[in-house]
Amino acid sequence: MNAMTQDQQKQAVARAARDFVAAKIAAGAVVGVGTGSTANFFIDELATIKERLAGCVASSEATRMRLEGHGIRVFDLNDVAELPIYVDGADEIDAGLMMIKGGGGALTREKIVAAVAGTFVCVCDQSKLVDTLGRFPLPVEVIPMARAYVSRELSRLGGQPRLREGFVTDNGNIILDLHGLSIADPVTLETRINQIVGVVTSGLFARRGADLLLLATSRGVETINRRSEAATIPS
Repeated sequence: MNAMTQDQQKQAVARAARDFVAAKIAAGAVVGVGTGSTANFFIDELATIKERLAGCVASSEATRMRLEGHGIRVFDLNDVAELPIYVDGADEIDAGLMMIKGGGGALTREKIVAAVAGTFVCVCDQSKLVDTLGRFPLPVEVIPMARAYVSRELSRLGGQPRLREGFVTDNGNIILDLHGLSIADPVTLETRINQIVGVVTSGLFARRGADLLLLATSRGVETINRRSEAATIPS
């Protein structure tokens, strides 16, 4: 059997996430939805069970538009009392289910939705699983007037900050991508970056990591959490 392409892996993990949501939620629930290519596959799959949902909370304007394009109602997070599940991808994830996110620039809204959700399900393909976070540049959302100051402070942490040219977040801010890191202690680094004045948030999801990882591999989809062994779900 031929190995699955990366897009086929993303489609497989999106189907697995849809099945997980369908099995776990009560009818009329609201589900949080992330941003990015794998999340887009998930949105397309979620549309097949949309009659079971009251709607979704979107982590970006792009996600809102895709959900609405499928006829799925999108709620403001402030109007939602309970969010049982949030499904999103990652740019990198380690064995402890801590992540780097924000390659698409939606890190702040993603982090807010993740904080509210009862269960955070990460969906990604096997290329995103790493031993040590930091190979993928760490996005940091910054208030524009603080760009130079925050850049100097980030440099002191050992990385090389670079402005993401021509990009503005949905919140009207800029992104500094921090290159050259090897993150031995993600929780401490997340705290230190978030304490820099002018930083909105960093793309380190360590203090609130994923509860469950659905990982697409050439063999199928593996489900991994902190409390059980990996088990393969046929693709």
